[in-house]
Amino acid sequence: MSRADSARNADPAELDKFSALAAHWWDSSGPMAPLHAINPLRLSFIERFDELAGLRVLDVGCGGGILTEGLARAGARASGVDLAEDALEAGRVHARSAGLQIDYRCCAIEDLAASQAGEFDLLTCMEMLEHVPDPAAVVQACARLLKPGGALYLSTLNRNPKSFLMAIVGAEHLLRIVPRGTHDYARFIRPSELAGWCRQAGLVVDAQQGLHYNPLTRTYSLQRNVDVNYLMRCHRP
Repeated sequence: MSRADSARNADPAELDKFSALAAHWWDSSGPMAPLHAINPLRLSFIERFDELAGLRVLDVGCGGGILTEGLARAGARASGVDLAEDALEAGRVHARSAGLQIDYRCCAIEDLAASQAGEFDLLTCMEMLEHVPDPAAVVQACARLLKPGGALYLSTLNRNPKSFLMAIVGAEHLLRIVPRGTHDYARFIRPSELAGWCRQAGLVVDAQQGLHYNPLTRTYSLQRNVDVNYLMRCHRP
């Protein structure tokens, strides 16, 4: 299957952008530093609801595998899927050096859902939906991959003036926490929109929580406010 066929719900410019960062994926002080910093919080949100040990877990839009490795270290049988091959290779190399067995695949999530429907206990799709043309289709595919009772964890950026100021003006231009051009405000997703797509996919929304950055202390925390970054848990009945 060609890249053009498999990437029907992907932006080639976004794939190229993240592939270009492949060499820096595991540099915790480089352009991926925010992902390294928030990873313990993402895992704590998941483990609040689900014991990961022994679960078959798929990390959708895994990139170089920062979250995927966290899931594996918590005892999950972890796999990762992405369309940025260079980033995936960075994940494979790092997993081998860490002695972790992680199955990384370069394919579209919609194609995987067609061949492995109902095979996973838990899926994560974090910091990915705001980078694809049709995020609702990704949610639909994730829902198809879940076993009955399985859980889906999502994270993305809210769409409002505050999130524009914080995530683009502040994080990209003033504080330079992430590279300029990382985000497109038009692709930010309101929690009500994301919850609606989940319900349309047959999922039940269980919880949501905000992920906040304090520029004074340079630390991240989980809070109730979902105005900017937020996480959401759903499950398949």
